[in-house]
Amino acid sequence: MSKVEKYQPHYTIDDYQHWEGDWELWNGVAVAMTPSPFGRHASANVRIAAALDSAVEASGCRATVLAEIDWIISRDTILRPDVTVVCGGPPEKHVEQVPALVVEILSASTRERDLTFKKQIYQQQAVPWYLIIDPEANTLQALRLDADGDYQPVDHAESLMVDICGDCSLAVRVDRLFS
Repeated sequence: MSKVEKYQPHYTIDDYQHWEGDWELWNGVAVAMTPSPFGRHASANVRIAAALDSAVEASGCRATVLAEIDWIISRDTILRPDVTVVCGGPPEKHVEQVPALVVEILSASTRERDLTFKKQIYQQQAVPWYLIIDPEANTLQALRLDADGDYQPVDHAESLMVDICGDCSLAVRVDRLFS
């Protein structure tokens, strides 16, 4: 007797555009976003976005800090990082270029996704910087893509130096991310 394979739907951006609620699309698989974040997560999101925005402004860099915006990677993969930095001005609709930097803020329900699948996708897509905030432990893990296309941890203390968009250097005040 032969075994019937389990049906696994494969969705695309065309399907995604008609869904209600908050979703991501991972290689054709629909992934429900968690409910709105709790206080510490939401506070960390505001703080990192503000710190990055201040750093961009201080550097004179032509880059844009965006929160909770879809990044359309392909017809079957759409992610929504907590914070995204793109080179140039804001996109008309969604992000469709590789961001200069993405930030994910860990929570109990997203920790494994952020540390495994999303990290893998960001690395495969050659996102130069991946910042991971843990609001419970008050930590920032900064990962930078190396010449071999692998993420390597970057040491930091009160400030993190981030180079983006070719010739911009941002000084991100890490000491202001946690309250």
